[in-house]
Amino acid sequence: MELFPAMPLAEWRDTKETIHRFAQVVGKVRLAAGIRRDHWWGVPFHLTGRGLTTRPTGRADGGPIFTIDFDFVAHRLIVTTLDGEAASFPLCPRSVAAFYRDVLRVLAGLGVEVDLAIPRPFDLPDSGRPFAEDTEHRAYDPYLATRYWQVLSQVNLLLEEFAAGYSGKISPVHHFWHTFDIACTRFSDRVIDQPPEADPVTREAYSREVISFGFWFGDEAFPEPAFYSYTAPEPGGLAEEPLAPAAAQWTPLRGGHLAVLRYDDARAEPDPRAAVLAFYESAYQAGARLAGWDVTGLASPGGVTDPYWTDPPPA
Repeated sequence: MELFPAMPLAEWRDTKETIHRFAQVVGKVRLAAGIRRDHWWGVPFHLTGRGLTTRPTGRADGGPIFTIDFDFVAHRLIVTTLDGEAASFPLCPRSVAAFYRDVLRVLAGLGVEVDLAIPRPFDLPDSGRPFAEDTEHRAYDPYLATRYWQVLSQVNLLLEEFAAGYSGKISPVHHFWHTFDIACTRFSDRVIDQPPEADPVTREAYSREVISFGFWFGDEAFPEPAFYSYTAPEPGGLAEEPLAPAAAQWTPLRGGHLAVLRYDDARAEPDPRAAVLAFYESAYQAGARLAGWDVTGLASPGGVTDPYWTDPPPA
């Protein structure tokens, strides 16, 4: 299919807002039942050949181990347990409250008990309203839901390709149900002391120096899809560094700067894939150089660190 099909925010805003809250329901189940990892790596979703997955969730202590999958081809939410039991229900126009009730019902039917500490959205305009009371968000266009997954899948592989060039500590490529973006983050070993008044999510996410790369579908603050990168903490002079391709730019954000390549600008490039990879690389070079990272020592061109590797490999 076409690389980077059209995905204007205005066309699917209502469906996006509903799916985002569906994702937060499942994400909070993952958060409650899963194993905590540094920088919150244990809670995002991962791409599958049909949608998104929590991956196996639970603990190897004899309790239930289960996986929750969004199938954006057949449009079903599927819960599967380690013993092969499964249950599902349709993804369709329905309220968040109804979705939330069905998730809990299916989990209970499979013997999975989960206690959500805060059963309401995180960091959304309606974060004070419990999932069980949200009858406002109920749009679901299956065509656009499938398109969302297809775009995510394409960006996922681009980020995997870009991630291969770094041999230091790096996150998986994962889809955050918090901000509804897909991202991959490179880390240095420099510890960052976050202020005590910072929220726990921020303190854990940014306890080390990072350069992050990703893609989001747009929101009220930036109402169009875009590829992005940022360096945190931001070194001085970052916004004066060059970006590629020419359409990319630095955008002020929360007292710092975000490198942005608009999705439609990438689509208009003669080679969109090369344009996005060049964008990520230019943002990385800018941040890493100014922050004093060992760019050469941390490189793994083509995903290879073996100095004796030959391509193609010997038979």
